[in-house]
Amino acid sequence: MSGYPDTQLHINGLWRDGSNERLSILNPASGEIIGRVSNAGSDDLDKALSAAAAGFVEWRRVSAFERAKILHKAAEILRDRSATIARIMTLEQGKPIAESKAETAGAADTIDWFAEEARRAYGRLIPPRSINVRQMVVKEPVGPVAAFSPWNFPLNQAVRKVSAALAAGCSIILKGPEETPASCAELVRAFVDAGLPAGVIGLVFGIPAEISNYLIPHPVIRKISFTGSTVVGKQLASLAGAHMKRVTMELGGHAPAIVFDDADIDLAVKILAGAKFRNAGQVCVAPTRFLVQGGVYDKFVDGFVKAAEALKVGDGLEDGVTMGPLANARRVDAMEALTSDAVSRGAIVRTGGKRIGNRGNFFEPTVFTNVPQDARVLNEEPFGPMALISTFADYGAVVREANRLPYGLAAYAYTTSAKTSAALARDIESGMLSINHHGLALPELPFSGIKDSGYGSEGGVEAMENYINSKLVTEAI
Repeated sequence: MSGYPDTQLHINGLWRDGSNERLSILNPASGEIIGRVSNAGSDDLDKALSAAAAGFVEWRRVSAFERAKILHKAAEILRDRSATIARIMTLEQGKPIAESKAETAGAADTIDWFAEEARRAYGRLIPPRSINVRQMVVKEPVGPVAAFSPWNFPLNQAVRKVSAALAAGCSIILKGPEETPASCAELVRAFVDAGLPAGVIGLVFGIPAEISNYLIPHPVIRKISFTGSTVVGKQLASLAGAHMKRVTMELGGHAPAIVFDDADIDLAVKILAGAKFRNAGQVCVAPTRFLVQGGVYDKFVDGFVKAAEALKVGDGLEDGVTMGPLANARRVDAMEALTSDAVSRGAIVRTGGKRIGNRGNFFEPTVFTNVPQDARVLNEEPFGPMALISTFADYGAVVREANRLPYGLAAYAYTTSAKTSAALARDIESGMLSINHHGLALPELPFSGIKDSGYGSEGGVEAMENYINSKLVTEAI
């Protein structure tokens, strides 16, 4: 009745059921079962690995020019199917349909960008010390990839990994998110229907720990890409390190958003509130710790609370809804636990703080002030619709607070001072810093963290480097 499809595995050019019992998919807006996803067993993974090995042998010999053609075609197919894919995404993930449409369009743009980068993965000639020697750096694909993508952005997290790998000439096995599998499967279907040879892309679902523990150590796999929590990322990075596998880790964040007295406060409120509550706050780069200078603190808090209260929370398929449910019941439990802890320590709830109704995974957009530094929510990534606003007196104090946590994914700042902007660019410990606008996650820009937020880039030319070996060839002539 919902129009939601059951989802299969894709192995060696064929859509097929897994050998394990299928898993149920719930609509986060209603809690109802809307479909099922195939569950891979070890025999399915063996078939996927064999296919990826054979697919790599074929795909690495396809010219960059021809690889780019197939990627461009996949992008067009994704655009043609965007309305259907967006509806599927909202049904399984919960985000408003407008956000699902934007994610689908963004995924197509990402494929197009990496298609062009496929043609620009240049090697180089190094001037020799002898006239009788030629020295070349040759770029080669690293090999079959195992990629693990999360449920919060079913397309846009997976598409970065898949597009970069395919552009570089690698084959890839994508372990998609079991809670939001169908829209991710539509991404893979677009590549398959664009003419990608059998075995070059595989899609599996199943028990995450079982699949990662099987794929990562396997000798076929040469490269790992993971997006998810810091705790799990450290475990997988350790496993990959034991087998000398190249790794990209895009992990958790707890982004500071610094607002100085000289900032355009109306602009800061508008952009930061939109970024905070996008996808119900289930965004690794969402601004979370709002550090506001004393002179504009009250104005910022009042404006932010009004923006939060103006959001319409509901089923993402309904007209006018601007924030959907959390993706699963675990996130609602986590929001309640973080709220209880913060309030018990003296935090003030300016708005929100409660579950909405008893059907679906709805939670109010929440704004806290006066949160003590030992509260869990100021130290653990909330990954939900929670904004924590505090004040600061001077530049040194705010930089210390911004850098206090082990996370270092994204940071934001609002100021009209060029001197302050330059100082922040120097002093903030973060892989990404956006000043006076929200300018992250475009395909052409690096997307990477430092410290416990991971390493390696999921965007820009840096992303391609993660899938390429540089081979020196030196020859006497």
